[in-house]
Formats: sequence, C-alpha cells, structure tokens
Amino acid sequence: MRQTYRPDGGDRTDLVVGIQGLAPYWFEVDAAAFLSTKGELTARAEAEYDQRITNRWIVQPRAEVVLSAEDIPELRVGSGLSSLQVGARLRYEFRKEFAPYVGLEWTKSFGNTADFLEADGRSSEDTRFVVGIRTWF
Repeated sequence: MRQTYRPDGGDRTDLVVGIQGLAPYWFEVDAAAFLSTKGELTARAEAEYDQRITNRWIVQPRAEVVLSAEDIPELRVGSGLSSLQVGARLRYEFRKEFAPYVGLEWTKSFGNTADFLEADGRSSEDTRFVVGIRTWF
C-alpha cells in the first residue's frame, strides 16, 4: 500500500506490486506497478549500477522511467511514457554504511505530461545537481 498526501487535495491510495533485485551483470533493478482507488494504473522502473573506481570511490549511473495507462490531469501525468530520468552519482564510502555523494540528474517529460508542465509554465526538461548521504544500518 502507498498513501500520497498532496496540499492541493489530490491525495491517493495505491495498491503496489513490485520487484527488486539484482539483474544479470550486477544491475540493481526496482520496478513497481501502482493501482489507485480511482482505478488509475501507473508504473515505475529504475536501474542502477555501482562502478568501482577504487575501493572507496564509486560511480553509480542510474535511469528511471515512469509510465501511465491513462491521463491523470490532477496529478499532471499523461498516458504512455510520462518521464525519463538519467543521472550519475559519485560517492565516497567512509564505511559501507556511510557514504556521501554528489551527482547530476537529467529529467525529460514526454507527451501529455510535458504538455501539462508547459501549460503550468514549467519546463518539460530539467537538470539537477544532487547532494546526499547514503546510509543504512
């Protein structure tokens, strides 16, 4: 189950079915399908790969696609391929459990999703610089 709260009142509850694992050639894959209580079907798939430069420095290319079975105007999502995100992160593992990173992500929206964004005065293409900490225990 997934519950999304939005300030504009577009709250959603979804049934989620997903799979996560290691694909051939050590690609980490995460895919999920979402069916909302309003009958809207969407999906997301992402893949990433850890390329070691040294024992501590790691480059992680990643890609994500978002799909929708129908237009969802209140969420500004169009049918078909909604968006593609491609990026890379460079991290330094002080320990396996603690690794700060920097990265660059490029996002492109397609079809009606791009039309919704442009109608709102926003761009359908975006590049972001990201900074974060990867941690687990």
